[in-house]
Amino acid sequence: MTAYVISEVEVLDEAQARRYRELAQASIEAHGGRYLARGAVPAALEGPAGDGRLVIVEFPDRGTAERWYGSDEYAAALGIRATALRRRLLLVDGVG
Repeated sequence: MTAYVISEVEVLDEAQARRYRELAQASIEAHGGRYLARGAVPAALEGPAGDGRLVIVEFPDRGTAERWYGSDEYAAALGIRATALRRRLLLVDGVG
C-alpha cells in the first residue's frame, strides 16, 4: 500500500535549506519516492492557515518510507536539517 511522507516546513536558512533539499531529493529518489508537492504554500479552506510550506512525498509502501528515513543517504540531509528548517514530519498510509 502506498505511503506518504508529509512535511510542514518553516525555512530558517535559505542556503542551508537549498542544500538540504538537494540531499533529501537524491535520497528520496534512491528509495523509490517521488514528490507530489514540494515547497507549496497551502491555502486553508477551513481552520487556521499555517505559516510554512508543504511537501508531500509518495513511497511505494510504509516499509520503504521508513527505510528511507533511516537510511545513510538521508542521514546526510538530516545532519543539516536543524539549521536549515523547522518542521513537522508525518507518515501516513494511503488507501488501498
